[in-house]
Amino acid sequence: MIHYQLQCANGHEFDGWFKSSASFDRQAARHLLECPSCGTNAVERAIMAPRIGGKSRAPAETPPDPTPPAAHPSPTPPATAITGPMPAEMRALLARVRREVEAKCDYVGPAFAAEARRIHDGEAEPRGIYGEATEAEAEALAEDGITVGRIPWVPLADS
Repeated sequence: MIHYQLQCANGHEFDGWFKSSASFDRQAARHLLECPSCGTNAVERAIMAPRIGGKSRAPAETPPDPTPPAAHPSPTPPATAITGPMPAEMRALLARVRREVEAKCDYVGPAFAAEARRIHDGEAEPRGIYGEATEAEAEALAEDGITVGRIPWVPLADS
């Protein structure tokens, strides 16, 4: 695998992993690469610092940290906690997900839980739906074995 630092035509930088240099070239030529920040397909390799060393190089040992551990370390927030503003890349990806959901699924509004149950029970056509559900409705669906997902609904940039 080859790791490249990539840059889009709008100056956003991000990482990419490819099977080979030729694989990157093919994907870039077919416009299959996309910037996670703005969605443009004009992506190229950015200038990177060279990685020096061979495959058999042992990892360098790090000297022990001379500072003693804190007496009462601060608790780590749970993985689902949002601590601070959402990164631009995440906001762009969530906006892309929203556009896909709106284009390919039916909006059922506050009737989401009832329609999900009807689809699960075979009373309605199987299809992708989206809408609103209360926490209690989502828990009841899960208890009945109906899988649903929650997506943060970010405003679209062009709205």
